[in-house]
Amino acid sequence: MTHPFKGAGVALVTPFKEDSSIDFNALENLVEDQISNGMDYLVALGTTAETPTLSVEEQKEVVACIKAKNDKRVPLVLGMGGNDPYKIMQTIQATDFTDIDGILSVTPYYNKPSQKGLIEHYKLVCNTSPVPVILYNVPSRTGINMDGATSVEIAKTCPNAIAIKEASGISSQVSRMVKHGPEGFGVISGDDVLALPIIAVGGIGVISVVANVLPGKLSQLIHLANDGQFAEARELHLQMIDFFKLLFREGNPGGVKAAMEINGKLKNIVRLPICPISKKLYGKIEAELKTLL
Repeated sequence: MTHPFKGAGVALVTPFKEDSSIDFNALENLVEDQISNGMDYLVALGTTAETPTLSVEEQKEVVACIKAKNDKRVPLVLGMGGNDPYKIMQTIQATDFTDIDGILSVTPYYNKPSQKGLIEHYKLVCNTSPVPVILYNVPSRTGINMDGATSVEIAKTCPNAIAIKEASGISSQVSRMVKHGPEGFGVISGDDVLALPIIAVGGIGVISVVANVLPGKLSQLIHLANDGQFAEARELHLQMIDFFKLLFREGNPGGVKAAMEINGKLKNIVRLPICPISKKLYGKIEAELKTLL
């Protein structure tokens, strides 16, 4: 059976207008661009979407817009994490999961729980969620690394924890999860630059930021890698490697929104505390993007 989140997923940005209100027309166009260019699933309300700066009502409107435009064509994952499992449970219980195929739930940030605390946190989340759960480990943002053994323990304890978005950058940790994880548990790269290496050791794909800009190239890279065509996938990876790094040099989604403005997808508007990238970096991104289009 094919894993429901195998392949190329995209962490969608939230387009804004000059007055910082949400640009729903641009969001609809973005969803269509992703699907028509071969992306396998969509992720709404992730960190790349600037979700902490969206009101609860805005979050609902964003999800409704994405649902309507997607029209069940590809799976849709909803970001739903935090550092209080009881608040996450309340949010899950208050959410309409119609046309939602999974949730992405980040490890608790700031309070730095023990590995046991992480296990207990995810037990509550997974036991409450009516849809499959993708665990999300990103220690550079949360301040805590979820060890591979911990992720495997959660997956074995909670049958609906079916994947992890892994962004630790620790290659041995990725390999151990692939080796020891239960059947059906997928390891998904949480970093574009690591997608190919993770697939090479048995991962199933990526949840990408770069796909917002280059969905065709990104989906092609992941599909080639998943099909075992590593020489062809490596060629695409090397074509984009400098672009991958440039987009994150001054933070996310500042870089990706600048690139999306350059190729006409949306306005380069972010909400504080994110700031627009420097003119110097903007020029470098523009030059590199021209070589890829």
